[in-house]
Amino acid sequence: MIRLAPSILSADFSRLGEQVQTIERAGAHVIHVDVMDGHFVPNITFGAGVMKSLLGKTKLPFDVHLMIENPDQYLEDFATDDTEFITVHAEACTHLHRTIQHIKSMGIKAGVSLNPATPLDVLEYILEDLDLVLIMSVNPGFGGQKFIPSALHKIRELKKMKNERNPNLIIEIDGGITLDNIKEVTDAGVELVVAGSSVFGADDIEKRVGEFLNIFK
Repeated sequence: MIRLAPSILSADFSRLGEQVQTIERAGAHVIHVDVMDGHFVPNITFGAGVMKSLLGKTKLPFDVHLMIENPDQYLEDFATDDTEFITVHAEACTHLHRTIQHIKSMGIKAGVSLNPATPLDVLEYILEDLDLVLIMSVNPGFGGQKFIPSALHKIRELKKMKNERNPNLIIEIDGGITLDNIKEVTDAGVELVVAGSSVFGADDIEKRVGEFLNIFK
């Protein structure tokens, strides 16, 4: 099953609760939470408080993507009963295995994200411990960027690794996903799709979610 995770990075924060309820009503599966610190990436978004403000307003689980330095310092802030995934960047972790084990110890699925220029080789000794790998198809830090085509090759190679070593691994994509390229990335092996501006930037958000879900069928 392919799941849609709209990113609230692109939502209207003056209507955040309302818009999250809209994507839930339309059939979205997960809320993607992009956390940026202005150090690991050149932008600042929000912290755990904004995510927790949605508790009780939606039944959708959280998919937390930490684009921050020293993620270990903040993992527990994002651990809630509604948090399904916490994903950290391989490039930001000094002791990646320890970080992954910390996430798992809280009963949360653990993911690793790779920037466009980061090879799959960094997963060699951690792949079997992961629940999810997030392939960045833009350089992290800003919404609304264009999809980097080389991500498709990386997804296909990751799918081979998954089939050989960790069949339950979830492959996620984030960056520049639109109705025009979504079929291509899911055909390559993606099972969890992050879409930000292409969902929340639509004139009719509910209709746009439906359009994505129709492609998944």
